[in-house]
Order: sequence, then structure tokens, then C-alpha cells
Amino acid sequence: MLPPLRLVKAGLCRTTEALAQELARPGNPAPEWNELEWQLASAAAVVHGVSPLLCHYSSWQNSAWRRFLESQRAHVEYRHQRIAELLKRIDAEARSAGVALVALKGSALHAIGLYAPGERPMADIDLLVRKEDLEPASKLLQSLGYEDSFTQWKHRTFKPILGNPVVCLGEHRDTPINIELHTRIQERLPISTVDITDRVYPRQPSPGLHLYPSNGALMSHLLLHAAGNLCGRSLRLIHLNDISLLANRLLASDWQALWDEQTGESPWWALPPLRMVARYYPNAIPHAVLERIEPACTPVLRALSRRQTLTQVSCSALWLSALPGIEWSRSVSEAGRCVKNRLKPTEEAKQERADMVRTQVYLQGQSWVTLKHGRRLLTWLTRPVPRMDTMYAVREALEHF
Repeated sequence: MLPPLRLVKAGLCRTTEALAQELARPGNPAPEWNELEWQLASAAAVVHGVSPLLCHYSSWQNSAWRRFLESQRAHVEYRHQRIAELLKRIDAEARSAGVALVALKGSALHAIGLYAPGERPMADIDLLVRKEDLEPASKLLQSLGYEDSFTQWKHRTFKPILGNPVVCLGEHRDTPINIELHTRIQERLPISTVDITDRVYPRQPSPGLHLYPSNGALMSHLLLHAAGNLCGRSLRLIHLNDISLLANRLLASDWQALWDEQTGESPWWALPPLRMVARYYPNAIPHAVLERIEPACTPVLRALSRRQTLTQVSCSALWLSALPGIEWSRSVSEAGRCVKNRLKPTEEAKQERADMVRTQVYLQGQSWVTLKHGRRLLTWLTRPVPRMDTMYAVREALEHF
């Protein structure tokens, strides 16, 4: 039996904010939480991808909590070894096939030593490839035992032919390692697309795996990815931690990579994630960078980004949002399209939803996701609806403990 959802909602908010404070500035006294709150803290740590980091940085002494964190770190460390070995095989095969690839996000953060093995979970491997090399790259992955699972507007997802998802709380050493192939680095915010592919792909690529051309290019991608998640109410604490750690390595000149070399266009989309990082990690983001970007951001988004908390823009916000990301619209027309797409989803959105229902463990057996769109709209209007991904983590946490 689940506890009342009002208690779950309040507990997720309280524990998420406490975890964020502890990760950014470790050493706080252990909270005097009841059993449910410790369970919800475990769920929050999982959805925010910070369980193994908290194992290292937090000294809170609760026996069940410590066992959980230590177990998560062990699973992530083992899984990191599997991912590292797979990346070596991909590199060797790419060299043989004459295909250039860029290892994105988590793979790159580990490669430059920002994290030690076992500290940062990786749900999958993200790779960037030129559009003309997409088919050779797909055949390369198939030769390694992968099959094409589904295609979304951002990427093509490949999954191992052998192996099934593991139902558990958080990370598991045996969870299959999916691979996402990207031909563009882009986000819809929420309608217009921001594309930074040219900043990420190497100028003179050679066959095999590459890192980002610079730390500034890596920061551009981390911020755009965080912006997309902010817009979709799916930001994670690990995203903020990634940005704060990399920011400490950047020189003043490295931040220039956020601006388009050709047009000089300001990265307005970077302001909300940068402000969120600055809120939880004081002194991580240079004030001059924030001041330079701010004028290009719309007044509505500027105002909201000053006061939003991690809970409000993440999976820790229990209720589904009726119009997620509408505040990111750059015009009245764009806001109107956002509303229209919500009322009448595009064929692309319907296919994405069907692929999610088919492939995501947390959606299996959930009647809400298979309702017709009209019924879901009516439900939104009559009562709050909990997020399926959040409730999956909550249920697993209650069962785990």
C-alpha cells in the first residue's frame, strides 16, 4: 500500500532539497527523518542519479541508507567497467570501419577525469556521428550484438540483442547498456530547435572515438542538455553537479564557446541551468557569464529562473505538468503552438509515446499511459496525476526497504 500522495509529494520535496544541499556542501548533520522520508530520499537519490556520489561525499549515518548507497556505488563501478570495455570495442571497430564518432556526456566526463569509476551512473552510451556515416555506424553496432530498437527526433536507440532490463531500485550491474546514435546535438525549447552540432563535432575527424574539441564545447552540450530537461521538467541533480565540476576547470576564454562563432548569437537557453547551478553550488559560475547572457533571455524565463528550485523542475515534482516548458517560448505564436501540440499531439509525438510504452520498464502495466489522449486531458482537468517515472522509483524504494 502506498502512503497518501500528499505525504509522498511533501517528502520528495524535503528530501530532494536536502540531498542537493548535502552534495554541494557536504558535512550537514543527518536529517531527523522518519522511515518514510528515508525511503523517499532513496527514491530521490535514484531519480537524480546521485546515489554513488552521496556514498562518497555524505556522512549521514543511517544504517539502511548507508547500505543502499554502498550497494549503488558497487553496482555503478562494475557497470562502469562494462561500459569502458564496450567503448574500447566501439573505438576499435570504428577505426576498422573508417567511421568517426564523438563520445558524449557521461563518457566524456569520465574520460577527462571529472569522475572516478563508480561515482557517476550512466544509463547508456551516447555517440555523435555524421549523418552520412549513420548507416555504417549502425552496422558497426549490429556487429557488436546490438539491434535497432526505435528512432526519435533526437537519436536512434540500439539495445543489446541479449539481456533484459532489471527491475530494481536504482542502478544494477546487469542492466543492459543501450547506445544512442545522434547525428545532431539539438533540443526543442519547447518548439524552436537549438542546434550546436558544429561546436561539438571535431574539425578534422579521423576514424575512431573522439572527445569534444574543447571543455567549452563540452560545457555547451551539458548546458543545452540541462536546458532541454528543465524545459521538460526532468532536470537531475547529477546534471547540476556535472556543470559545477566542469565550470571549475574553465578559463574565462573557455566560456566563449557558448556563443555561436558564425553569428555571435547569445546562448539565452543557458541562463536557467546556469542560475540553477549557481543556486546550489555558490561561486561555481562566474557572475560575468550570467550578466552577459541575461539580456538575451525573455523576461518571463529570466524571472522564473531566479526563483525555481530543483524540485520544481525535476522528477521530484510529483504531479504531471499540463503545459511543461511553455515558459521557454520565445513568442506568443510559439506558446500557441505549444498549447496546440499538447491538445492535439503530432504523429511524431504519438510514435514517441508508443515507443516509450514499449521499451521503458517504469511504464509497463500502467493503465494511464495507454488511455486515449482525450481521456488523459480530462483527467488532467479533474485531478492531479502523478508522474509514472517518479512513482516507479517510490514504489521500488518502499519495497526495497
